[in-house]
Amino acid sequence: MIIEQFIFTVVSLAIFVYMFFQMIKNNDTSYIVILILEAIGIALNFLGFALFIELNMLLNILKYVVSIAIPGIVIIIEKRGMTLIEIMNIARARIYLAVGNDKKAKEALLNLVSKIPDSYKGHKMLAELYEKEGGMRKAIDEYVQAIDINKKDYESYYKVAELLNNLDKKDEATEMLFNLLNNKPDMYKATQLLGEILISKEMYKEAVNVYQEALKYNPVSYEINYNLGIAYTMLNDFQNAKICYEKAAEINSLLYNAKYSLAEIALIYKDIEEAEKRFLETIEEDELSADAYYELSKISLMKGDKETAIKYVNTAIDIASKKIVEKVKKEPLFIPIMARISIPFNLENQEEKETKLTEKEIKAKEHLEEMVDITRHLSYNDINLLKKNLKEQQFKNIQLEKEQDERQR
Repeated sequence: MIIEQFIFTVVSLAIFVYMFFQMIKNNDTSYIVILILEAIGIALNFLGFALFIELNMLLNILKYVVSIAIPGIVIIIEKRGMTLIEIMNIARARIYLAVGNDKKAKEALLNLVSKIPDSYKGHKMLAELYEKEGGMRKAIDEYVQAIDINKKDYESYYKVAELLNNLDKKDEATEMLFNLLNNKPDMYKATQLLGEILISKEMYKEAVNVYQEALKYNPVSYEINYNLGIAYTMLNDFQNAKICYEKAAEINSLLYNAKYSLAEIALIYKDIEEAEKRFLETIEEDELSADAYYELSKISLMKGDKETAIKYVNTAIDIASKKIVEKVKKEPLFIPIMARISIPFNLENQEEKETKLTEKEIKAKEHLEEMVDITRHLSYNDINLLKKNLKEQQFKNIQLEKEQDERQR
């Protein structure tokens, strides 16, 4: 017992002296709390030593907790780059956040960064708090300061890009994301956001490059393969678009947008049987079923099956009356069966369902449908020539890129 008390006294006094000099060195009165706790533990130990009594279990545990455990935890955290004032203010902020008092949490963090401007944790938490409140510009400022302190904080880098995009500063967001992916090319959400921005800016070739690089790290990603298909679609590179949509449909058979795109590409290349098969798969999706039935009706008319065409087009009208009727009236194929198409009388009063398709999906879908109309009257030879020209253009583009790379080197 005496040996144990002696060892305790030496260790606790050493920690006490260390904490005292830390307080002087950092000019931080927060250490007073730790010193008081240590003094209580040392006093309890001295009391037992002086009176030759053995402390009960509760008091014995207490003296070790306040004199060894708590100061020891503080020392370990400090060795990892944090000071006591950071520990205490961040702890306070987290407690306030847990009870829903964001104002007090912000005060604690602002107090911390004013005393320790290079507090990484302080700036990061403050940025998250500003973002939560909707103060995007202030959040960006704090995330930038966090990045300046910790250059490998890729999450904050992404957050800055995301907030810039939300503020419609797409050029700045694009630059941030390119820099981020140069340092961390496998960051999936950075690729997704950059691809979305590039497609929205109609920079389809750049989007293709980004998605192709991302496939090295996420080859079985439905989203990347599907988005790459959209980028190729907008470049009129239907051969590569088809490959990407097929891969996407293989990865996730329950998402039908890729199958609808494959059906439209099949129509472009005059593969009616493949188009019919894909549209039949797509009718299971509520969002695309009306369009799929409409296209199936057109295919039936091409094959001379008027009865099936009537059935399909009336089903399409039942699902989305206003949209389909507008298409039917513009399509010469339906003239022979127009009398048997059930067109509602109150079309103007019918509300259209809100689409779940994203802007890029709508754009790609409309582009494919337009290309189907443009290529409808082309012969098989014309289509084969189109394929050949596309391949030649792709080869030329590859050669040009290689030459540009060599010049830059």
